[in-house]
This record gives sequence, C-alpha cells and structure tokens, in this order.
Amino acid sequence: MIGERPAAGRVAAPDGTVAGLADVGAGDRSVAGGKGANLGELIRAGFPVPPGFVITTVAYGLMLEETGLAQTLSGLLREGAEGERIRAAFSGAPMPAGIRGAITAAYRRLGSGAVAVRSSATAEDLPGAAFAGQQDTFLNVVGEQELLRAVESCWASLWTDRAISYRARQGITPDGLAIAVVVQRMVDANVAGVMFSADPITGRRDRILLDAGLGVGEAVVSGTVTPEHFVMDRRGRLLSWQPGGAAVLTGAGSIPGVSASASASAAMDGTSKPALARDQLARLAGLCARAVDLFGVPQDMEWAVSGGRVFLLQARPMTALPPEPVGLNFLQKRIGPTYVEMFNQRPYPLDVSGWLRLGLFDMLGKMAGSIGVGFPAVAQILPEADGVVVRLVPPVPRPTFKILGAPVLILARSRRFKLSHWTSDARLTAYLAEVDRMNTQDPSQLDWPQTLQHVRRIFAGLSPVTDLRVSYFPGLLISQARLRSLLLLLGQSRLAPALDAGAPTQTSAANQELETLAGLVRADPGLRALFEKPGAPDLAAILANPRYTDFAGRFGDFLRTYGHRETASVVLSSSPTWSEVPEVVLGLVEVLVDAPPAKTDQTGNALRTLLAHPAMKSPRFRRLVLNAVEQAKAGMAFREDTHFYATALLPPLRRSLLSLGQRLQAAGIIDRPDEVFHLRFEELCAIADPDRLTAAERVRWRGLVIARTAKRRDLEAVPLLELSDLFGEAAQDADALVKGSGASRGTATGAVRVILQPAEFGNLRSGEILVCPYTNPSWTPLFQRAAAVVVDTGGIGSHAAIVAREYGIPAVMGTRNGTGILTTGQRVTVDGGTGLVIPALQPPAV
Repeated sequence: MIGERPAAGRVAAPDGTVAGLADVGAGDRSVAGGKGANLGELIRAGFPVPPGFVITTVAYGLMLEETGLAQTLSGLLREGAEGERIRAAFSGAPMPAGIRGAITAAYRRLGSGAVAVRSSATAEDLPGAAFAGQQDTFLNVVGEQELLRAVESCWASLWTDRAISYRARQGITPDGLAIAVVVQRMVDANVAGVMFSADPITGRRDRILLDAGLGVGEAVVSGTVTPEHFVMDRRGRLLSWQPGGAAVLTGAGSIPGVSASASASAAMDGTSKPALARDQLARLAGLCARAVDLFGVPQDMEWAVSGGRVFLLQARPMTALPPEPVGLNFLQKRIGPTYVEMFNQRPYPLDVSGWLRLGLFDMLGKMAGSIGVGFPAVAQILPEADGVVVRLVPPVPRPTFKILGAPVLILARSRRFKLSHWTSDARLTAYLAEVDRMNTQDPSQLDWPQTLQHVRRIFAGLSPVTDLRVSYFPGLLISQARLRSLLLLLGQSRLAPALDAGAPTQTSAANQELETLAGLVRADPGLRALFEKPGAPDLAAILANPRYTDFAGRFGDFLRTYGHRETASVVLSSSPTWSEVPEVVLGLVEVLVDAPPAKTDQTGNALRTLLAHPAMKSPRFRRLVLNAVEQAKAGMAFREDTHFYATALLPPLRRSLLSLGQRLQAAGIIDRPDEVFHLRFEELCAIADPDRLTAAERVRWRGLVIARTAKRRDLEAVPLLELSDLFGEAAQDADALVKGSGASRGTATGAVRVILQPAEFGNLRSGEILVCPYTNPSWTPLFQRAAAVVVDTGGIGSHAAIVAREYGIPAVMGTRNGTGILTTGQRVTVDGGTGLVIPALQPPAV
C-alpha cells in the first residue's frame, strides 16, 4: 500500500534510511530502486562507478508516515487527482529531521562536493519498462540545503504527469510504489554519453552503439545535442563514426547550458576529430561486454570519461530491442509472404500453445509428413522470450527418406480422392455435425476441469479437416502441375494466376450474400438514410425497427452461416470472429451500398486468350486444357473452403477460453477475461481450480500475466519479420511512390483509402484504392468496390491476389510500407502488372 515500509535488506544505516551504494545489490530493488540496485551490483562486480549512497525507500516511507502524506496521497489517488495536486502536497510537507540528518551525514562522508542526484523508483529499469527520463535528475548539486531540496524534488517527481502516464501505459498500479534517490560524486567529465550493447534498430547483438558529447552526458541523454555516433564490434573495433552537431558543456561546478561554440563550429565544418580515442573506445566496449555478462541481457548504459578515466554511471536492460536479424534462404523468402500474411499480429501465448500447436500446426505437420517432408516445431517458427513471441521464422521443410516414395503416393491419392467429390466426403459431414454439437455446449455450465477437457475436444475436432487435406491435397498439387505444364507448352504461363481464379467458394458465396444485403439497403430509402448518416450505422436501431425485419432476418442468417469467419487471421484464436463483432460486417454492407466501379474480367480474358491459341483448334487438346483449368480451379476452391470450415471451430473455442478467463478474473488473477490469452494452455491445465489457489499462487500467476503484458507492449513497434529481410530493399524507381510485386494485372487510378483494421471497413468508398497492411478472406468483400488494392505483405498466391484477379482489379502485394507512405485522399495510379504505384496525373483545371 501507499507509504508501506519495505524491509531494509542489506543497508549500512541503522534506521535503513541511507545505504552506501556498495551495500546494495540486485536483490535490494525494493529498497534501493532499480537504478540504485543496478549500480550497487556493478560496484560489487568491480566496475568503475563513482562512489555514492542511496536514500532508500525506507526514507520515502517514513517521510510519508511522519508528515501525514501517506493518507493524503491515498485520498488524492482515489480521487484520480492530477500530478500537479499531488506534487503540491509534497512541497508543503517538511522533511523529517531524522532523515535530513542521515542524508547530510552521508553527504559529508562523501566529501560535500558537487554531486549528481538521481531518482531510483522501484518500478524503473525493468525489462520492458526503462522509465527513461520519467523521474527527475539533478546535476552539479553543491551544499547540504541544495541536496535536500533536490531529494525532495526527486520524491515529488514520482508523481509528475509524464511518470503517471507512463506507469498507466505499462499497467503499473500505484500500490506499493516507492522511490529511492541515488547520490553520487559528480564526475567532471571531458566527454560523456550513452552506450548500447546491441543495435536498438536492427537488433544485431554483434554491434555496440555509442553516442558521445563534450562535458556531462545529460545533453546527449536529453536529446538537446546531436552527439558523435560510434559503431563498434564486440571487441571494440571502430566500424564507423559520425561527427556531432552543436554541443553543450556541463561540467562539475560549471553552469549548465553554456554553449561550447568553438567545439560546435569545428563539428559543423567537418574539422573535428573523434572525442574518444581508440583505447577509450576499447575500454568502453569491454565494460559493455562485462555488463551484459553480469546482468544476462543487452544493456543500455550511461558513461563518462574524466582525466583519462572511464566511469559507468548507469546500466539498465535495453527495452523495445528487436530480435537478432535472421538470414532467410531462397525457400523461406518464397513461402514467407504467406506466413507474414497469416501472422499479421503477434500471437499470444495461448494462441501458440493451443490453437496453433494442437490444431493448425499439427495439420501442417501431418500434411507435410504425408508426402515425406518434416515440418518444424512451433518453437522454431515462433521463438519466444519471456513467454512472448519475438519473431516469425518462415519454416524450412526437411525432406525425409519417405520423400522417395512421395511421387507414387501423390499420384495414387490424387486418383483415389477426386477434387470434384470432396464436399460429399463423409468426413466433412461428420465434422460439421461435431461442430454443431460443440456449439450447443455452454461452457459456463461446466466446471474448470470440464471446460479444459471441452477445449481439448475442440482442438482434436480439427482432425477431420486435417484428414481431408491429407487426402485431397495431392489432387491440388497434380492439378496445378498439369495446368502449368500445358501453359508452358503453349507459351502462355502468364495466364496461370488468372485461370486459377473464379471457382465458386464459400468466400465468394459470402460476398454475394453481402451484395444482397446491400441491395436491400439500396431499395429502402429509410434504411439507406441510416447507412448514409455520418459515423457507423447503428446496428441495434436497425435490428430493433420493425420496418427492417427483412434486412434483420437476412443479416441474422448471414451471421449464422458465415459468422465464424475470422476478423484478423485464422491462426489467432485471440481475435474475435464476425459474429462477435457484427458491426464489422455492417461496415462491409455499408461499403457495398455504393455502386461498383467498372471491373475487368481477368479470368474471362485469360480464357479467351487461351482459346485463341492455334493449338486449341484440336478438339482433343482443347478438352484436355479446359479440363486442366477446371481441375486447377477446383483445387484452389478446396484450399479456400477447407480454410473456411476450419474456422467453424473458433466460436466454441473462444467461448470456452473466455469462460476460463472469466473465472480467472473472478479469482483476481486477471482484470479482463481476454487476458487469459497471456497464459499458455499447459499453464491453464496446471491450475486445478482458480477458486482454490492460495494468495501466493494468485500473486504468482498475476505477476506472470503482468510481465508478459509488459513484454508485448515492449515489442509493439517491433515487427515479427522485417519485410526488407523477406522482399529485399525496395528497388528505386524515379516515378514510383511505392513498389511491390504485381499480383493482378491492369491499371486503376483513384483516391487512396488506408484501412488498417476491420473496424475501419466502412470507411472505404466505391472506386477508391484500398491500401492495407495485410488481408485475409474477411477483407475480400471490400474488393467488390475497390478500384485496386495495395498491400504491405503477401504475394501472388495470397488470398488478396487471388480474389483481386477474380474481381478483375489491379493488385500490388509486398510493398513493405505502402500504408506508411500513401495517405488517404492522395490520388495515385496502380499498375498491377509492374507492381508500381505512381502519382496520378492531375486533371486539367476547368
């Protein structure tokens, strides 16, 4: 609680209010705060750290108790008071005499000279939460009264608006929050700065990055100066150096903010030399490597050089550090776009350990194994750190001895299991009946073990779809190989993507039903007016109005048939389905109310081009080729529809997992039911009953969820796979705004509409250029109104490319950063053949 006094741990002062830095270590975070504990650990390990002491959290707690601030602070927090009111309360509370005496005595023992006074909160310098700059630091503090004022300001800085906001974003509550203050002898630095033991941009662990500025390093840390930038390898060998810009000198006893104009001028005109000699760089690199060994994780450090001596001023774990770059081989780059499109969001631990490992990846493993290929484990494809997925590594299938017999097996299976018959296979009928039974089960009526068992049955329920894919997948391979061989013989290979498209699928049926719903809106002036009002249509008002019962009935039928469709990706059980967010479907209907733009019949054009070939005059050869086209279409429809039927398990699965989450919420382990996805399935199985957990067990499970939440937040800006690793650096084109892979031929000109997530579907207008980060089947209704589609990820075989060809609109895939470069309203021309997006010619002024 606020003001609660922690145990003092290893401290030198009898009352525990002040301790020498050498007397604290990693186990004393609750007493010395993050910064103080890390500095003490460095001193114990023999690092050159300036001497000093720490005013512990015991002193902070005593101050709150003896001044009555503890009660005042609790009341202000209950009221949700802003930081200014809390700090005002601190400023009116005098520091207790005993604490003043302990601080001044320690200051005298240190020599009573200039010191640096730094905040050291218990919540800072944690993995995923560095708290860099969130509390205050005071340099060149001289004299006892100035020191006491600086300490009081550090205490109050725990409650600045920026610190409160940062803690809220990190999910850190004020309960038990405390702050220590580190006081160190001021280093009269000639040069100082920061150092990273890994590249914070690329994630390379074999690089050390160092920024340096003249004088004390505060200007470098605060960003008020452009520092010199050094890049070294692990041995301290200088790889590159960039001179800095204007400098600010701040030294012990100097006045902060005095400009070093001569040095700045030298840097600006290019006559400056590096501020650090090679031997100093080597010493800093050595300290960097030792710190990483000591703490076990990459480090963010502050350092200073004074009179030739090197000092470490701070060390903390690097946050938001990308995983190390991974080199991809040719095969990984070929299949990578498909995986990037599937993993368009970072999967949660429950996604990985449940739906993926026990469901979809088990399916992929059995499919690969059926043709003699080994499929990597989930941990190889989605490696984790601290229980959170940090990267995506496209799998590399491993041939086994069984592959020698694969051609015979593939041919035999393709003859036995005809693609045209798969929908009448008894296994599909049995699967759909089992899904219906699972949907009738209400997980709230089951106890904890029964609900877990029901989840296991859902995972196992995917087996019939797996068996169907194993049986009929060879037919898909054979049909594609046959069509492409024939087209190669005719010199028409470029027609293959367009000829594949156009087969009736569950996705195309859903899109047609959405068109029907849009037609009902167009036919009813009142209903259309509701859709044309600013903002999203009011679903509740529409469904409750007796005038619109026809629309409401058809909308309900649509959700019952297609509502299990995923909103984000088939691999994410953590994302809601259409039936859970019907407003997303309503947004699609809203898009389709507009009249469609003119489209090109790409499949029809490709077929006419094929039929015009002289060789097609032979009736026998013509039948052979057209049969190959139909079989290839059937194969693509099989791929699409088995995906559709697999997602039928998502609604009962999500209901069950969220039911488990509700029970964990009731037990105080999580704050919302959907936070259950931060736990692994085997961890859920390890809990016998949440209601019977001890207080210590609840704290442990809650701490695990909080830590993984913080780790996910730390990785928010880090992509699972750098698209430049997959597609290479974007080729320069003088006229192109963005460039990707041409995936559906044709050109279109229109205004850009950037859509980042399903909730924005309703923003698209007919004839606009859809620009999005990824797609899946739930996005494809938008293609019925878009003039063209431009996607950051994906390739020629992705859902977006296939559906774009079916609808006859240009598509450019794998642009890497189209959503970041193109802006809504910008007029562009999309060339789906060359993969270029260029500025549109402006129409002449009237």
